[in-house]
Amino acid sequence: MVSVIIPVYNEEKTISDCLDSLSQQSYQSIEIIVVDDGSKDNSKIKIQNAKIQLKIKNLKILSQMHFGPGIARNLGAKHAKGEILVFVDADMIFDKDFVRKLVAPIIEKKSKGTFTKEEYVSNWDNIWARCWNYNQGIGSNRRIPQDYPNKSPVFRAILKSEFNKVEGFDNIGFTDDWTLSRKLGFKADLAPGAICYHRNPEDLQEVYSQARWIGKNEFISGTIFRRLFNLLSYNFIPQWIRGVWLSIEHKQPLFLVFQSIYCLAVQLSIIGSFLPQSKNK
Repeated sequence: MVSVIIPVYNEEKTISDCLDSLSQQSYQSIEIIVVDDGSKDNSKIKIQNAKIQLKIKNLKILSQMHFGPGIARNLGAKHAKGEILVFVDADMIFDKDFVRKLVAPIIEKKSKGTFTKEEYVSNWDNIWARCWNYNQGIGSNRRIPQDYPNKSPVFRAILKSEFNKVEGFDNIGFTDDWTLSRKLGFKADLAPGAICYHRNPEDLQEVYSQARWIGKNEFISGTIFRRLFNLLSYNFIPQWIRGVWLSIEHKQPLFLVFQSIYCLAVQLSIIGSFLPQSKNK
C-alpha cells in the first residue's frame, strides 16, 4: 500500500482539485491522508465536501494546531498504513499515473526513495505565476529545470521504514523537507515519467506571503553572516538591476512590480529573524 500525505494550511482554493486528481490514480492500493494544519479558511469544509462528492472511501482526515507542514506530514505518517509514503502539497494536481510511476523504482527495489522532475506550473496563464518562475531562473512552465540532477535532497516518495529510522521531518520551517535526506545520508532517486502540476502564487498578496515564508528559511535567515549578506543581496539597487534585466529578457515590465514585493517580503523576514518569530507560513 501507498499512503499519500497532504499537509493543508488555508488551501480552500486548491484542495478539492488535488483530491479529485488523487482519487483517479491508476495505482489502486492507495490511501489519502489529509492533515489540516490549523487552517483559518474553509479548507476543512472543502475536504469534507470532496470526500462526500467524490466518494473517496480511502481518505483519512486529521487535524492539528498550526505547527507547519513538517509536523503535519509526521502526523500523517504516524497514521499511515502504507509501506511507502508519498508527500505532496495541497496546491498540486496529478497525472493519473503519477503515483504508479513515482513508486515504481521503490517497488522494484531499485531505490529507497524517489522524486520527479516532471513537475509543471498549473497556472502558467497567470502573469504573477510566470514571474515567480522567472525569478527562480526558469523561463518555461517547468517547476524544476530540465537539467536538474537525477538526485534530489527532497523526497516525494520514501519507504516508511526509512522514514521511521530518523523519526520524520525536523520542524525548521520552509526547508523542513530537506531534513530527511540529511539525516538518512542519501538523496532521492529520479522516478521517470511521474507527471504533476504545482500552482505558483497568482496575485501579489500570495507572492508576498510565500516570499515572507521563504525569507525565514535557513539559507537566507540562518547564521548572522547569512542574514547580513542577504540583507544586502535583497537590497533595492542589486535587485533593481536584476529586475530590469529579467523584465527585458522575458518582455514583461510587470516583473519589476513582482520583484519589489518579493524582495520587500524577504527583507522583512530577515529583519524579523533577529527577534523571536515563527518559521511557519
